[in-house]
Amino acid sequence: MARKPRIEYAGAFYHVMSRGNRGDSIFLDDTDRELWLRTLGQACNKTGWRVHAYVQMVNHYHLLLETPEPNLVAGMKWMQGTYTQRVNRIHNLYGHLLQGRYKALPIDTEDGKWFRTVVDYIHLNPVRSGLVQAGKDMLGDYVWSSFKEYLSSPNRRPFWLTVNLALGELGLEDTPKGRSNFELYTENLAEKLETRNGDALRQGWERIRRGWFLGDDSFQETLVIHLPGLLKGKKAESFGGAAKREHGIREAQKLLATGLRILRLDAGMLPGMRKGSEEKAFLAWLLRRRTTADSNWIAGKIYAGHHGNISRLVKQAESKEAGPMGKWKREAGRMLKCGD
Repeated sequence: MARKPRIEYAGAFYHVMSRGNRGDSIFLDDTDRELWLRTLGQACNKTGWRVHAYVQMVNHYHLLLETPEPNLVAGMKWMQGTYTQRVNRIHNLYGHLLQGRYKALPIDTEDGKWFRTVVDYIHLNPVRSGLVQAGKDMLGDYVWSSFKEYLSSPNRRPFWLTVNLALGELGLEDTPKGRSNFELYTENLAEKLETRNGDALRQGWERIRRGWFLGDDSFQETLVIHLPGLLKGKKAESFGGAAKREHGIREAQKLLATGLRILRLDAGMLPGMRKGSEEKAFLAWLLRRRTTADSNWIAGKIYAGHHGNISRLVKQAESKEAGPMGKWKREAGRMLKCGD
C-alpha cells in the first residue's frame, strides 16, 4: 500500500500520534516522560512549533501541533530520532522505540469545532483508556497531559504550550475564572463518556482515528492544492525538498550571524581557521542544537570540511562548560532568550 504523502504548509495544524514499536511502552519511567517533554520543547525551539494540547499514554502519545513554517517532517524526524537515542542510551537499549510512521492528521481551523474536537479527544484519552475514572478521579490529577497546564497560571506553563486558542473557542479567557470554567467543561465531558450520551462523542472522534484529514469538504479542496502533481494524475512527490528545509536554513543563517557576533569574528575569517578549532565547534553546536539544518549545510558554512566532522565538533563543544566555550554558550543563552 502506497504511503500517504505528508502535507506541509505554513500555518498548518495537525493531530500527531505515534505508538511504541510492537505496541511496547515508550515511557519506561517518569524520567522518560520528563525527557520526552524536554525533547518536545527543544523541537519547538528548533522549528517554531506551537503545541495546543498533548497527552502521554503508556505506549503512545498525542499532540495538537501548529507549524508556522512547513517543517512538520523535519521537526518530527529530529524529535522522534532524538528521543529514541536518548531513551536507548539511558536504558542501555538499541533499535526502534517507535512503530513505523507517526500519524499526522491535518485539521481545519476555520470552523473551531474541529480544533475543539481534537483538544477534547487528547485531554480525555486517560479517561477512555481507564487511567482516569470519571466521577471518581479528577482529570487534572493526571500529570502527563496538557490539561493540568491549562489549569495553571501562564508563568508555570512550558513556553511552547499555548492555550488561548482552545480557551477562545469556548468563549473563555486565560484568567482564573476562565481556567475554572474550562476545567468544569472538560470534567463534564469526562462524566458524559461514562453514560450512553457518550456515544455521540465517540462517534465524533471516529474521523480522528480513521480519516486522512479533519474538516469540511472545502478544507479537503484546500489540502489538495498542497499535493504536488496530484491533480495531474502524477505520483505525489516527496515533501523532503526545499519546503521542508526552509525554516531550518533561515534560522541557521540567523544563528550563524549571531554566533559570529558572539565570537567577534567575520564570516570571511572562517576559511582560514582550523577545521577543528574551538570557535567552529561552538558554531557547529549552536547550529545543530537549535535548527534542523543538516550537517552538509553546516559544514559548508563554517568551513569544517567533511560533513562527518560536525558530530565530532558538537561533542567537543558539549564536553566543555568552562573557559571560552562556557562563556560563548552563556552569551548565546542570554542573546537567544530561550531554553535548552
